[in-house]
Amino acid sequence: MRVLMFGWEFPPHISGGLGTASYGLTKGMATFGDLDVIFVVPKAWGDEDQSIVRLVGANKVPVAFKQVHYQGFRRPIEKIEVESKIVPYTDPEDFWKMSRSEVSGYKLMVHTNDKGMVEFSGRYDQNLMDEIHKYAIVASVIATENDFDIIHAHDWLAYPAGIAAMEASGKPLVIHVHATDFDRSGGNVNPDVYHIEKRGMDAASKIITVSNLTRDIVINKYNINPDKVETVYNAVEPVSLTGESITTKGFDEKVVTFLGRITMQKGPEYFIEAANKVLKVMDNVRFVMAGSGDMMERMMRRAASLRITDRFHFTGFLKGQDVFTMLEMSDVYIMPSVSEPFGISPLEAMQSNVPVIISKQSGVAEILTHAVKTDFWDIDAMADAIYGILNYPELARMIIKNGKEEVIRLKWDNSARHVRDIYYRVLGNKQG
Repeated sequence: MRVLMFGWEFPPHISGGLGTASYGLTKGMATFGDLDVIFVVPKAWGDEDQSIVRLVGANKVPVAFKQVHYQGFRRPIEKIEVESKIVPYTDPEDFWKMSRSEVSGYKLMVHTNDKGMVEFSGRYDQNLMDEIHKYAIVASVIATENDFDIIHAHDWLAYPAGIAAMEASGKPLVIHVHATDFDRSGGNVNPDVYHIEKRGMDAASKIITVSNLTRDIVINKYNINPDKVETVYNAVEPVSLTGESITTKGFDEKVVTFLGRITMQKGPEYFIEAANKVLKVMDNVRFVMAGSGDMMERMMRRAASLRITDRFHFTGFLKGQDVFTMLEMSDVYIMPSVSEPFGISPLEAMQSNVPVIISKQSGVAEILTHAVKTDFWDIDAMADAIYGILNYPELARMIIKNGKEEVIRLKWDNSARHVRDIYYRVLGNKQG
């Protein structure tokens, strides 16, 4: 079976949770002899691991003077090269007005370079909506030039690309919901993002969610038939540990770590408030907020107002080996997310012999037994859990031992097998 898979992240570039999950899943799929995956990203950098997958960068696909298919236009779009940078719309609202219009025309002009290729930043910047829809245009070309059986699109950024490929090829589409805008926004959803998510869910033959928490959101918030939505839990990439830490703290104090995007979704303010409570009764502990995001400055100001900056540290964004170095220095890992579709980082912490505290409002809480679970808003319970783990070594050792045994069983091979079964069912239904 040949799979045409669209994503937005692939390590080592922008290797957040989405990239980590995409890589892990494709690596798991590589263990099966009957799956051949073409993985497409907006921009290929050239240093991605292609031992497990054929990676295609949309920025490397010539599109000039080719016929492409894109929903919203009554006839095939003639993709033509122009000398100056022209985008099909000035903002998302104008785009949606154009794409829904009966008289929107059939010629779409976008900028290509001298090789007839569309350029992408491959990042999350102010031109994100532009990039999403340019990605869909190139996806149509990719779909007509490759042989495959099924399409798989990861997260909302890739849904338009998946739909365009489906329209051009007639092949069934499976979408993978790693998060919804209800998670990212706390319920104050962006209507343009919601429209893209809803359109992808409606177009898909099957919807994969990373947790039952996310499945319920898809069913109830997007009015999707429950029979169409299936949960496939994420896993964690195995890491090799020597048994002895190679990192030294440089100080004889405990370390409690928050590691992730500093955004409303991740609950950083609850971490700070819990830290403040612990610091009132302990003086041999430091708290670390490792990450970046739109709430970082606000969190710095809050730590300063609580007068805990001598015990509270901000590292900025960490990636690669720096993540595991930080975990090696940690005595407790905490993920107080307000709404977390899954959450791979607690699994990485458990692999690194770190006891974890997670919010009950996370998908990973559905499958973990040997982790401390609190409500994200319950800073008293959070502080008590931190204090207990730091001051009762036997408790910490028990959580570490049982957690390590538990996380070893969470393999990407199992997730990939589940996804493969979904593919065969979709194709069987298609054929039947």
